[in-house]
Amino acid sequence: MKRIQVVQKITECGVVAVIRAESKDQAIKIIDAVKKGGIKALEITMTVPGAVEIIKEISEIYKNEDLIIGAGTVLDPETARACILAGAEFIVSPYFDAETVKLCNRYRIAVMPGIMTVKEAVEALEYGVEVLKVFPGNAYGPSIISSFKGPLPQANFMPTGGVNLDNIKDWVNAGAVAVGTGSDLTKGAKTGDYELVTKTAAKFVEALRKAREA
Repeated sequence: MKRIQVVQKITECGVVAVIRAESKDQAIKIIDAVKKGGIKALEITMTVPGAVEIIKEISEIYKNEDLIIGAGTVLDPETARACILAGAEFIVSPYFDAETVKLCNRYRIAVMPGIMTVKEAVEALEYGVEVLKVFPGNAYGPSIISSFKGPLPQANFMPTGGVNLDNIKDWVNAGAVAVGTGSDLTKGAKTGDYELVTKTAAKFVEALRKAREA
């Protein structure tokens, strides 16, 4: 049941913060800032130095809070298993890798592989994937989800890459169940302005709410 609950929480939250940072200290500051802004789903990418240790640490720090902590840019099942042992509640990959999905299924962990074609989407669905990551989203724009929804109305799509405050409504209207956002959300961290990260996170939460209500 926990796997389904995680998927439900992600879709309810609607915004997944993709955390990329140059150091563990910066990553922790970004996480705190995003959390203050109201985003409850965090994806710690494996490109962050010490990413697995960060997942383990924040899983302990926030274990009694309503946060969902996952791992992103997971390229293989070995990395997925390390992240799961560290406390990751969901796994995100930039592409579909059958062995990674099978491992997550084995341990009943939500997994969101990247897809770019109907063939990849169908294959992922056949492996039991609940949410398909459309990546990179900016390669096609929101219309790609509308196109996918034609032959695959049963599929759930989450775009990542190019999602910003100006187009989040378009992604939601196209049928996205959630969105992943990184650089547009955390750009303040580059200059140490974590207050801006918090404000931007709050704007994303509000923009998603308005898009869903429209």
